Amino acid sequence: MEYLIFLIAIIMIGGLLVVPAVRGIRGEGKTMRGAVRATDPDAYGFVPPDRLDVRLPGPDRELIEALEKVQHTQDWQPAARLLAATDASSELRWQRVQTLAGAAVFELAQAPGQGGMWLRTWRVAAPEDPGAAAVHAEFLVRQALRDPSSADFRMILEEARTVCAEAARLAPGDPVPYIIELGVARGLACRQADFEELWSKVIERAPHHMGAHLAALHYWCEKWHGSQDLADAFTHAAAGTAPANSLLPALPLFAVFEHLPEADLVRTLYESAVVTRAIEGALFAVHEAPADHPVQPHVRHLLVWFLVRAERYAEAMEQLRHVDGHVGAVPWSYGTDPAAEYTAYRALAVAGWEGRGGTPATLPR
Repeated sequence: MEYLIFLIAIIMIGGLLVVPAVRGIRGEGKTMRGAVRATDPDAYGFVPPDRLDVRLPGPDRELIEALEKVQHTQDWQPAARLLAATDASSELRWQRVQTLAGAAVFELAQAPGQGGMWLRTWRVAAPEDPGAAAVHAEFLVRQALRDPSSADFRMILEEARTVCAEAARLAPGDPVPYIIELGVARGLACRQADFEELWSKVIERAPHHMGAHLAALHYWCEKWHGSQDLADAFTHAAAGTAPANSLLPALPLFAVFEHLPEADLVRTLYESAVVTRAIEGALFAVHEAPADHPVQPHVRHLLVWFLVRAERYAEAMEQLRHVDGHVGAVPWSYGTDPAAEYTAYRALAVAGWEGRGGTPATLPR
């Protein structure tokens, strides 16, 4: 039934013939209650699929302007100026480093041997720039994790660890090099004791850094070096000790997502107590956290996914109002076509909203 609903949603937005289910979770036993009306999501002011930005989870005008200048001219200096002007203790710096590194990885994949030349030039021209070192380290981690079966996998990660140490030397108070090194430790299958020692360096500098917790969570997940119990313990401990206005109460929802069964045969899974508690924690977090928190869009995107599956369409529409236009976030980024993944769920939210009597005019603004 869920595949039928997806097909109806796809027809609604037009132009898409096949959209794979995110992470292969099928939910064969699940049905969508309420009538489905074929109303175009454009009526809600949503961004057309071909204009969705897959680079970022939410808006960052300064970053996009710098990145576009870098890519157009291959001049690294706009990126250097941007990071130099970004508070080293802010989560915005972590996100900007990630985006710049991801852009270089994408360019290199598109043009092997030539793409991302601006990053290599930056490192040579400004060897003492901590921003360049951080972006380079993240670039190497991403390159390695693209193909863990590669013969060069360990060698690239060892180089990344060296560059992380260099970035940390250049900016001793910056947590970003240590956050990047969490990915190195995960890829190299470091012992839990060693990972915890590295984690202590992160939280010494940024104890409530949501991005750092998201990076660390992967290590504790079953698919890497932990288990569902360890991931749950990690996320609930962080959520339970979070200060006011923190996004950390949303962390358990990410652990739930990472441990969902590949085949969902239980119709009420997304209405279960575990999932409901995680959703409520994430809703609380986005309500309490500052509206301009740079990681907040990550939480809202995951909420869209869960709220649609839980058939809580009004709440899903509320999250869509905040994030529409950008799709560079989990869960969409796990698929081969993030924009298609996102627009399918967006159409499902609209269909469910209207199936229960909602209209563009009655959607709160």
